[in-house]
Amino acid sequence: MYQLSDRFGIERRTVSNILHRHGVPMRRRGLSPGQVDEAIHLYNLGWSLARVGDHLGVNHTTVLNKLRERGVPTRDSHGRPRT
Repeated sequence: MYQLSDRFGIERRTVSNILHRHGVPMRRRGLSPGQVDEAIHLYNLGWSLARVGDHLGVNHTTVLNKLRERGVPTRDSHGRPRT
């Protein structure tokens, strides 16, 4: 979906809606434990959630959720620790 969204210049949700409307089976793509370890490493190096997500081919919210599951403290969009 992300590749189609980029290719056609439309939102990922629009791609998802079109695919659902045409009955295209979807697969959920998550992160393996090794990818979560890599995400944590990159995030701790100062990478943004968006950059880590792009690197791993997932949405930034997927990265955020996995970091939270592992108890990793996160930053706001200005790099300050979240409270």
